[in-house]
Amino acid sequence: MLETIPHVILVLSGKGGVGKSSVTVQLALSLVRAGKRVGVLDVDLTGPNIPRMFNVEDEKIRQAPGGWVPVRVGEREEGQEDTRIQLMSLGFLLKDRGDSVVWRGPKKTAMVRQFVTDVLWEDVEYLLIDTPPGTSDEHISLAEQLRNVNPDGAVIVTTPQAISTADVRKELNFCKKVGINVLGVVENMSGFVCPHCSECTNVFSSGGGLVMANEFGVEFLGKVPIDPAFNMMIESQGSWEGKGGLVQRYGDSQLCGVFKGITERLVVKVSPPEKGRDEKALSDVSGLN
Repeated sequence: MLETIPHVILVLSGKGGVGKSSVTVQLALSLVRAGKRVGVLDVDLTGPNIPRMFNVEDEKIRQAPGGWVPVRVGEREEGQEDTRIQLMSLGFLLKDRGDSVVWRGPKKTAMVRQFVTDVLWEDVEYLLIDTPPGTSDEHISLAEQLRNVNPDGAVIVTTPQAISTADVRKELNFCKKVGINVLGVVENMSGFVCPHCSECTNVFSSGGGLVMANEFGVEFLGKVPIDPAFNMMIESQGSWEGKGGLVQRYGDSQLCGVFKGITERLVVKVSPPEKGRDEKALSDVSGLN
């Protein structure tokens, strides 16, 4: 069902704990703030975090003729175009968020195939695919299933320290072997933003992602610091009733500006302006506030 989606972007990393889900969520929020229609597919089968990060763990997907209907998050204003984010995750199929998924490779492969072929995405422009760490069954299955879709490529996430970039290099090599285009590298956890004085300290060093991107000849999309305020925003969503949703609240985050730049570069990269239409292309992404 992905053939009708203009832009499919994978979020990959060879290392666990680098914040792929956080980057995926913030890319989705930034795209929606730019007026794009966005879907998020969570194929991290053993650690599906997307439902938790959007505060929709209790939601369930519905079966409809032809496939599964994604869960929608966000607020829809009467008379306005539906810009709610569409989500699909194994987390919606588990009875309890603490349930462990103990599956062998063939069952994982079958689940990924079903996610790719049986989800009824409605009028989505950008589909972000949040993946597990490494280069395991899920990644191989995704690469096989996406051959007919021709995805735009992958955003590679790393943290600055050498032990992380060493593992992420394997992911870059994986992309080269299976023919997945690398759109760029994001250096996550690049510094810590003090919640009191807003000063940024390089807890895990800095610059490893840029060095790695230059080594492989791919674009460096930007550095993303650790911001405790963003984590608090994600964790406190249940108390916001009547006070605006995550898309609106994200505009107050310091990270919103960081991802504005990253998302602008991605949008132009996957939708290059036609000759003579540069001004229009820039105006299309100027809504990232």
